[in-house]
Amino acid sequence: MLRLASMLYSLIGTTLAGSLVVVALVMGQDTLRPILIAAAIGFVAAIPVAYAVAKKLTS
Repeated sequence: MLRLASMLYSLIGTTLAGSLVVVALVMGQDTLRPILIAAAIGFVAAIPVAYAVAKKLTS
């Protein structure tokens, strides 16, 4: 399941990070720091999401 979760993480991480960057830009945060923070939060939040999706797919 870890192998599946890591493959899913590559897709889910980029999607969440990109979505949060778009949210930051829409909110008017157009400097480097808020954009990097939004991307980092997206990548970290994708870890449990990828694990949960992999668990649902294997069961």
